[in-house]
Formats: sequence, structure tokens, C-alpha cells
Amino acid sequence: MSLPVPEPGLVIRYSFLWSNEHAEGATEGVKDRPCAIVVAARSDPNGDIQTIVAPITHQPPDDPTVSIEIPAATCRSLGLDSGRHWLRLDELNRFAWPGYDLRSIPGQHGRYDYGMLPPGLFQRLRDGILARQKARTGRVIPRNEQ
Repeated sequence: MSLPVPEPGLVIRYSFLWSNEHAEGATEGVKDRPCAIVVAARSDPNGDIQTIVAPITHQPPDDPTVSIEIPAATCRSLGLDSGRHWLRLDELNRFAWPGYDLRSIPGQHGRYDYGMLPPGLFQRLRDGILARQKARTGRVIPRNEQ
């Protein structure tokens, strides 16, 4: 199977690097996880598709304003496990598509995406990230420079 076309709302499997790991000097994520593409744009002079992803985690947020819980029906349609899942609004990674950290889904060799977020959920994700960026409370970790 070939790589998917990166587009906002697509959920991919990715080795996400958290800001605390980055601050400690790590250059690789500890765990591969589902992540939602927030931005995919050809803004690079080389024609690369600059991609920004938000992680999906099982960890309930300490601060409910930094995450959006994904409805169970959406988790099922994406093929995620039966646990609760949250989209983080305050932690993002930026990289040139497809980068080194795109991973295939376990048990589905050659498949890198779970599917699309519903439009309403993606809009909430986008709006939440924009609000955090405007308030300067979001972190974007660049992965190309690693």
C-alpha cells in the first residue's frame, strides 16, 4: 500500500515527540501513537508538504482545556482500541511529509492511516489549537531539524 495523501483531519500513526521529552534532549518519540493532521501545506521552497500533527492519547488531561475527548463512536470508526481517547490541543509536532516518524499501523503492514476525523470534531480541534497558539500556550516541536 502506498502512503496516504496528507490532509487535515487524517489520523495517522506517528512517533510523537512530547515537549518535555524534547526539553530533555530526546530527538525521537518514545511511543508510536495515532495523531491527527492539523495542517498539510506546500509552504516549503523545496515543495515539501509541511505537516503539523496533534497527538491522540489515553491519558486524561489534568487541565480539561488542553484536550478534546474523542467520542467512542469515532474511536470505533477509526479502529482505535476501546479505551477513552483525547486529542491534545497544546502539544504539536511539525515535519516535512512523510518524515522519518510515520509508522504503519500494527497488524496492517503498509497502512499508515486510520481514517478521517468527522468534520465537526476536526473543527473543534482546529479552533482549540488556534486559541492556544493565539494565547501562546501551545507548543510546536519541529522534527525536521533533528
